[in-house]
Amino acid sequence: MIVYPAIDLRHGRCVRLVQGDPRAETVFSDDPAATAQRWAEQGAEWLHVVNLDGAFGDATASANLAALRAILDAVSISVQLGGGLRTLPDIEAALALGVERAIIGTAALEKPTLVQEAVRRFGAGAIAVAIDARDGRVATRGWQTLSEVAALDLAQQVRDAGVERVIYTDISRDGMLSGVNAAACAQMAQATGLRVIASGGVATLVDVERVRAVEAAGVEGVIIGRALYTGQIDLRAALSQGRAQWGSLDTCHSERSEESQIGG
Repeated sequence: MIVYPAIDLRHGRCVRLVQGDPRAETVFSDDPAATAQRWAEQGAEWLHVVNLDGAFGDATASANLAALRAILDAVSISVQLGGGLRTLPDIEAALALGVERAIIGTAALEKPTLVQEAVRRFGAGAIAVAIDARDGRVATRGWQTLSEVAALDLAQQVRDAGVERVIYTDISRDGMLSGVNAAACAQMAQATGLRVIASGGVATLVDVERVRAVEAAGVEGVIIGRALYTGQIDLRAALSQGRAQWGSLDTCHSERSEESQIGG
């Protein structure tokens, strides 16, 4: 299972939001490239980078573009990028910079043919779709707009367009450290045959274990954000747990009873 440290960019800085709310921002670093190096040095093989300004509608935010370039120059590990990629030129530009995987979010719902065209042009390995949901319904535009479309319906739609991988975020948990919704991720993977990356609410190694436990269902990774920045999760330990057999860490066993009431 792949553990993805998250780097969310806003105005060129590394930040975290609570449930995607731009008014609930915490700045963790003015140097995203140094943050990327830190995660790479601790053993990360992938980074999950989000252009928040792009997600909120400013796809050309120069500060975030400069930060992304600095990240790509600073590390040799793989980077997947989301936020504001709503046209084929957007996607092509991201891949040309050195991003290995481009993540389509809002456009997957608003421009369904874009997904099919992107997969055809760039290959399924270079494209993922972000499915962000609250109460099972898809949210778009940086999570500011809630649609009537069910998350599972969108997953089936993008699968039919040739997508092989989605990132599923339970918005109600994102930035809340309230526990990952591993069950919903597993349900989506089993219902669609897609590879699913879990996101939102990861708080302790117990959450990493929960995702590891549903890997066989098709959940292939987990994104960790705030918990890394606050020190609640040590990345090296998370990476070790991601590679371990389910339930093998004593740490997780000791925490399980404490965390048993967390949804997931």
